[in-house]
Amino acid sequence: MSDKVTEVEQHGIAPIPPAEQTSRPRDLFRLAFGGANTFATIILGTLPIAYGLSFWAALAATVVGVVLGALVLSPMALFGPVTRTNNAVSSGAHFGVVGRCVGSFLSLLTAITFFAISVWVSGDAVAGAAQRLFGIDGGPVLRAVAYGVIAIAVLVVCIYGYRFMLLVNRVAVTLGTLIMLVGIFAYGGSFDPSFAGSGNFALGGFWPTWILAVLTVMANPISFGAFLGDWSRYIPATHSRRSLLAAPFLAQLATLLPFGFGIATATLVADPADYVTGLTAISPLWYAIPLIVVALIGGLSTGTTALYGTGLDFSSIFPRLSRVRATLLIGTLSVLFIFVGNFVLDMVSSINAFATLIVLCTSPWMVIMMIGYVQRRGYYDPADLQVFNEGRTGGRYWFHRGVNWRAMAAWIPATGLGLLCANTPMITGPLAGIAGGVDISLVVTLCTAAVAYPVLVKVFPEPREVFGPSTAVAAEAVVAEA
Repeated sequence: MSDKVTEVEQHGIAPIPPAEQTSRPRDLFRLAFGGANTFATIILGTLPIAYGLSFWAALAATVVGVVLGALVLSPMALFGPVTRTNNAVSSGAHFGVVGRCVGSFLSLLTAITFFAISVWVSGDAVAGAAQRLFGIDGGPVLRAVAYGVIAIAVLVVCIYGYRFMLLVNRVAVTLGTLIMLVGIFAYGGSFDPSFAGSGNFALGGFWPTWILAVLTVMANPISFGAFLGDWSRYIPATHSRRSLLAAPFLAQLATLLPFGFGIATATLVADPADYVTGLTAISPLWYAIPLIVVALIGGLSTGTTALYGTGLDFSSIFPRLSRVRATLLIGTLSVLFIFVGNFVLDMVSSINAFATLIVLCTSPWMVIMMIGYVQRRGYYDPADLQVFNEGRTGGRYWFHRGVNWRAMAAWIPATGLGLLCANTPMITGPLAGIAGGVDISLVVTLCTAAVAYPVLVKVFPEPREVFGPSTAVAAEAVVAEA
């Protein structure tokens, strides 16, 4: 593989040739964990403390959020090896080859959010550590330079593609883990697990705020849902489903390390809402250089895993754009968002708002795809999934003008009801008080999708050809049509 690392990847969203499906589930683990074993995840880990929770309450919310998110995420690894393309295109089997643009939109939302977070926090950490190490107060200029350097580095890795990303994440998994473990010696003497929190709860009460923390944490694993297929498409379908499910699940459990680092150190800083500045101020001088290293490697890792897949999607929606050109376009727009978000808007509020949108928009989309996978018994036609991308019409997944209205009629109400019930500092729906202030938006959106889609398919059966040859579901569809 080493002779391919420095070659620019030519594959877009067309099916990966079986001969080039040479990755393994452990490579998927490295990419999923490497993309989350970063400062971006550390920042998400600090937010429960910033919301006013105690250390133990924040830790409990984080564990629940990670496990629940990992359970929702894991099945999204099953599509790539079979369809040999990314998850947005694979979703065309359930949303229609035109309706799969929903997945591309979700990919864009997630990519911009986590690319921005990774560059923001990594740039701030580099600037803060440089000030601590060299006594340089570069202010906004130094931060802007750091943002620009990290963003350009991310774009370069994304342009080279999958193999280069895999190399970066191999380094990120090992180096990032070691540096965070060394952080035990840097901050362990000051850490107090009895930290009681500020008591000034973000949503006024303990349980509403605790649920908010769970949802914030869940945004991290769920954000990978649109991207797992970017990497699992390089894994042969001969690998067991158990290993494909285990790789992303274990990767998310491993993120309890950066989450825990964020929770523990957030109890030490003066203002958790200004975490990066506070962390660099209390860091021992000898830990400043490792902090810069983990910031740079982490920014590369998270940024590339987020941005790479969006370049793939938009090169298919806009055929005139190659994967490289689409990556450059989305990357440039994301960089603009980074500077506006950090220098004009409030970063913590921006992260909270986008995390809420990611969870409530992406989770029902994932549920519909999972239900569809079970109904189809894992059968997909890779060629017919490419109809829209190739400028053609027809095929198994054309449905009605390229859209499967059953899936859309489940996803739109599920997302809408979730937003109506949302209760966060930035997004508060008109039904936010329906459960005494506790945010039940995720439960509502998941249950709506899980009930509505199977009911719609039962009442309005999908064309039998989408089920493939001789499956029990296909037989039921034939009977229903008769």
